[in-house]
Amino acid sequence: MSTPRPLIVRLRNWVGDVLLGLPALERLQAAGYELHLVGKPWAAELLAGHGWPVHKQPKSLRERVALLRRLRHELRQRDPGFDGRINAVAFPYSFGSALDMRLAGLRAIGHNREARGWLLGRSVPRPDRHELEVYWHLASALLGQDAPLPERLGLQVAPRHHEAAEALCAQHGLPAGGFIVICPFAGGTFAGQNKVWPDFPAFAADELQGLGLPVLICPGPGEEEEARTQYPQALCLERVNLGVLAALLQRAALLVSNDTGPGHLAAAVEAPLLSVLGPTDPALWRAWGPTVHIVQGPGQVWPARAAVRAQAVELLAR
Repeated sequence: MSTPRPLIVRLRNWVGDVLLGLPALERLQAAGYELHLVGKPWAAELLAGHGWPVHKQPKSLRERVALLRRLRHELRQRDPGFDGRINAVAFPYSFGSALDMRLAGLRAIGHNREARGWLLGRSVPRPDRHELEVYWHLASALLGQDAPLPERLGLQVAPRHHEAAEALCAQHGLPAGGFIVICPFAGGTFAGQNKVWPDFPAFAADELQGLGLPVLICPGPGEEEEARTQYPQALCLERVNLGVLAALLQRAALLVSNDTGPGHLAAAVEAPLLSVLGPTDPALWRAWGPTVHIVQGPGQVWPARAAVRAQAVELLAR
């Protein structure tokens, strides 16, 4: 029986980033690494179908370092060579993520950003490419060899999440392939500009309602009031975790989304996605996969409502 090669991986803090890093995680596992992930509270449900242990990242520096030290202690009991090699990956670019690992005695590989190279066991330059390629590049650096980019993200949905989604669809009369999901929210900005399509409420009220399919909205924490008031025509399902949302998206005819986590989630499970982009540079941040369709105005501006509707009609007819 081969000796395990445990690897502690600090995940990014946003849903889309975690999903774009998924192929790199799968590649590391295929190369023989035993992954132990550390991330946001929602990461465990998001990645439940993959079977990796996902540890909730504490908020305070002391608690974060304590968690990493505990993991280091446990893993070096199983792998005598743990401390003698690169034993962690820092997907975030922040100084703090590298500091946490250094204080815990870990030897991490990560990108040389925010003058943190001296904190890492090995630092590599960050390529100016799509974010998925950035994470793929980091895995290549650790493995010492490159590989062709993946065509898809390959998120696995846990059976319990499929069961929960089926129950919700039955409860609300949503037939498989017979409803549209919208995600009119977006966290953060791109180059200081809002990533929320300003015409989304009017589009949902005036355009989607005429397509003859029920419209579903699943707001995240803090988005519930806006969902109820700005999108009263949509069926609003609250407190749906990311794993169940992934299963719902697999059953949907289409997701219409801003540049946001659920858009990447739809791409990750190969659900039809109409990605409405404004300031976002798709060369760096587009959703990744064979079911992604982007609609954007020329020069990275918001598209016209008519263009979005036309694309939605075309996708629903397929």
